[in-house]
Amino acid sequence: MKTKKYIYLISIYFVFLIWSGINPKERFTWFLEVFPALLGFIVLLFTFKKFRFTYFTYTLILIHSIILFIGGHYTYAEVPFFNTIKEIFNQSRNNYDKLGHFFQGFVPSFIMMELFLRKEIIKKGWLKPLVVLMALGISALYELFEWLTAIIQKESAESFLGTQGYIWDTQSDMFYCLIGSIVAILLSKIQEKFIKNENLL
Repeated sequence: MKTKKYIYLISIYFVFLIWSGINPKERFTWFLEVFPALLGFIVLLFTFKKFRFTYFTYTLILIHSIILFIGGHYTYAEVPFFNTIKEIFNQSRNNYDKLGHFFQGFVPSFIMMELFLRKEIIKKGWLKPLVVLMALGISALYELFEWLTAIIQKESAESFLGTQGYIWDTQSDMFYCLIGSIVAILLSKIQEKFIKNENLL
């Protein structure tokens, strides 16, 4: 029974991955966007027996992966539902990328908190501020990766970067990541309950 619930998550993961890869807007952009989810899946698969996260954390990772798959399929600037939101609220751009960057801070923060807490890598008093700083570091590293990709692959830069003419896009991406990380910290008690309920400490 315990194994079945993980198979359920994996099945949803592959349904969205396969859908995402069917006639995406731009194949190279699709690969760049879904690559973190593919890499994450491989890492989690090979570390599953040595370190098993809570079902709560695995579910969050799945949600984050789905966000990446949707962004990869349509490109972040052209996700249909967020185009509708753009029209309804008279926004100047499609803001799906901001959702993606919020989760870029939100989900990794939960991953780091659980890993550091259970492995006792960092003392609890230092845990939360360091997690926020590490989430920001991940965001900055990703922005550097986007910049490097844009230099190398100029023709695909606009779709991958998704700036949509917004000059402060990089800074706002990191800001949304920061917000996501802080929200995760505020909800950390929920994760701690799951850790205790699953007897993982």
